[in-house]
This record gives sequence, C-alpha cells and structure tokens, in this order.
Amino acid sequence: MDFEVWAPAASSLAVRLNGDEHALARDEGGFWRGEAPARHGDDYWVVVDGVERPDPASRWQPDGVRGPSRVLDTAQFDLEPVRPALEELVLYELHVGTFTQEGTLDAAIRHLGALAELGVTAVEVMPIATFPGTRGWGYDGLYTSAPHEAYGGPEAFARFVDAAHDEGLGVVLDVVYNHVGPGNETLRAFGPYFTDRHETFWGDALDYSQRAVREWAIQNAELWVRDYGVDGLRLDAVHAVFDDSPHHVLAELTERVRAIEPRTLLTAEMETGDLRPIEEWGHDAQWADELHHELHVLLTEEREGYYADYGSVEGLAEQLRRKPAERLIVCSQNHDQVGNRAVGDRPATDELRLRAAVLLFAPQTPLLFMGEEYGERRPFQFFTDHIDPSIAEATREGRRREFEFSGDVPDPQARSTFEASKLDRSQPDEELRAFYRELLDLRRELPREIEVEVDGSHLRARRGHAELHADFDTKTVEVRR
Repeated sequence: MDFEVWAPAASSLAVRLNGDEHALARDEGGFWRGEAPARHGDDYWVVVDGVERPDPASRWQPDGVRGPSRVLDTAQFDLEPVRPALEELVLYELHVGTFTQEGTLDAAIRHLGALAELGVTAVEVMPIATFPGTRGWGYDGLYTSAPHEAYGGPEAFARFVDAAHDEGLGVVLDVVYNHVGPGNETLRAFGPYFTDRHETFWGDALDYSQRAVREWAIQNAELWVRDYGVDGLRLDAVHAVFDDSPHHVLAELTERVRAIEPRTLLTAEMETGDLRPIEEWGHDAQWADELHHELHVLLTEEREGYYADYGSVEGLAEQLRRKPAERLIVCSQNHDQVGNRAVGDRPATDELRLRAAVLLFAPQTPLLFMGEEYGERRPFQFFTDHIDPSIAEATREGRRREFEFSGDVPDPQARSTFEASKLDRSQPDEELRAFYRELLDLRRELPREIEVEVDGSHLRARRGHAELHADFDTKTVEVRR
C-alpha cells in the first residue's frame, strides 16, 4: 500500500505497522512517500520525528482521536447515488447521536422510511467527522475523513447511505472546512495547516494558501462523494473559509467534486446578505436565515442581538418573494436556531402550525429540523465531551458567559445535557405530522411563482391554485385550495 504524507518541517517520517517501522522518503513540496504492507483493518501510526501520531487524513479512528489510525478499503462500498433534483429538494437535518435513543447510524435507519413517506427528499446529516470524546455536535472534528466511531464508524455510515437510497432519499453530509476542533496539536505537528492572517470565532483559520491544505479539504469532499456515494455536501460557515488566492478554494472544491459526479448538490451556510456561494463559487444553494428571523420574531417578539432588525409582516413577505427561490434554503428550526439558545428550547406549541405553513408554502427550498414534524418538545442543547480538562472547563465558562443574563444554562460537558436532547417519539402530535404531510404533498403541485399581500398583521400568499392566510396576532393559519 502506498503512503503519502505532507510534513514539510519533519526531519524523519515513517509508518509503524504491526510492530514494524517503514521509513518514508522526502519528496518535493514537503511530501513524504513510501510503501508498507498494509491491508484493510490494519492499525498503524505515522511516526513524525520519532513520535507516534494518527494519520491527519485517517479514514478510520476506532479508538478515538488519541488512538491509531486503521486502514479502510472503501472499495467494499458499492453505493449508487440518488441525486435528488434541486427543484424537488426537501431537506431534513438530523444529528446522529440524538436522533435515536441508541445514537447510532444503524438505529437511525429504521426511521428513514417514515421521512420518505412524509415527503422529505434528502436527509442532511450533521458532521460525523471524528471529534474528541463520544458526544458533541460534530463541528469540532479533528479527523475529517473518519466517520465517528460512537455512531458506528465508516461501515455504519455506508449502510446508512445505502438504506437512505433504498428509500429514495438523498444524503447531504455537513462538512467543516473553516476550522479544526481544539486538541489539534497532532495536525500542527505535520505542517503549517493554520494561519494568523485571519481569525474565526471557533479557532485558528486554516491556511488555504498552502496547496497541501487545499488538497486536505478538497480530497475530503471528493471522498464522501466518490467512496460513500453521498448526494450532496453542506459546507459549514463558509464566511469563515478564508482564501486570498484568485481562485477561491470553495470554487475549486466545487469543480473537483463535479468532475466526479456532476449532479452532486453543494449547499453552504453563509452570513446573511452574502451570496458568494451561489453567485461566485458555483454552489447550488445556500442557507437564507432571514426568513427564519422574520418569522421567529413575529411569533415570539424576541428582538435581542441579531433579531433586532427583524419581525415585520412586510419583512416576511419580502423574504417569500426572494429569488432565485430554489437556491435559497429556509427553515423554521435548525440546529443553530434551537441549539444556540440558552437551554435549547423548541418553539411554543401554539406557533407550530403557522411556522409549518409559512415554511412549506414558501417557494424557497425548505429544511426541517429533526422532530419538528410531530412537535418534539425535548430541547436540542449544546453538548460536548472534551477529553482535555482545560478545554472542557473553557467550554463551560464560555457558555456561562454567553448566557450570563439568562440564568442557569446546562453544563455542556454533562452527559445529562446530551441525554436530554435525544428525541422522544412517545407522544407525537399526529395531527401536526399529517399537516406537514399535506403541505409537502401540496407544494409538489404548485408553481414556484408567488404573490404576497400584507394587511396589518395578516399575510396572504398565493401560489397557483392555493392560498395561505396567516394572522400573526392570533397565530392562526389557513391554507385554501
């Protein structure tokens, strides 16, 4: 098996496999190359200047971020993509660890048929890259090509993708290229992955002026599409992916992924008002949080922070008119808008029908958050399992400071915070679920064009033969055909 590792500052590099060490030779561009008799399932270390470290491009970390890497032969996966069309896209965001009581990919499979029956066309899976500990949102991954072992690891993810495709569902995977989680000393030992020319809210910015760092991200995207047959990627917080080169790394990523499969869906999370993903980088769609903000403030009158500029019926009407509609992803709930609240609380029950109707009548591409279709009442809280005590305490303290005026916030490191966030399907609101199903059936009949009128607190929208009537004073809604 051929090995290639980027470690420009190393003076020696080897692969340790089955007790034997196989030296790699320095080549151009800071790469080290060589062969070792590795087979699928073999554990190995990369030895950098005498220190054993996991492979920064590891595809399998069965013992977590501090254990050896394991060879994975992805040729065993024979996965045919579904490739749902953008015009028909209905996304359903889920977090593997809290979607079921078991918190695994295999357990999630049994619920896929119900999502297809509801009218969902693709599941959007929050990040599965290996991160410290066993529980977390996934945005602090360290080994971005290795599906998290607590969820079942690489083979379980392949089974999940295959099962989704059997139900006619696409799989969109959430990937993070704006930062790497805390505890990334191993990655730093291999090369200058980071830069101080830019800053992100979550950690040091990745240095995409380095060709090898660009390849680290782009080849990761290629892996999911080529080897796991995922139908699309959701790129997290791309406003924090900094690249000063003439050809932005995310535009290059788009081209490389499309060369493997031209129909791959590429979507992005971007700050409001910035349309670079769809206007410059070739992405199919991007998150458009403005509709959520208008709808949320109208219903709750919460106007703190970034909500201050939202909350008018006219503003909501303007969002419903936005074009290109199919390239703007809208929601009523998502992991951020629920989970980044002090206690991760869901919207009030008297808002749910109105929220659903506005979201699914909108001509933009809808995204549902797990559980909203039946009125899930459990929260989705911020939880972590950092194995470094100093990082764990810093995370606790940061959460306390962020919500110091909101009273007690759940300890993100406590297992109880994670357990409290698991879906509880024992008392579903079947009328609400039927309402979602009815609305999703209806939207497939309707043209993309919309007419919207505002009269005080009342909003009227028309698409084809259907009309939406929403009253934000009484929080009532009616869909007429």
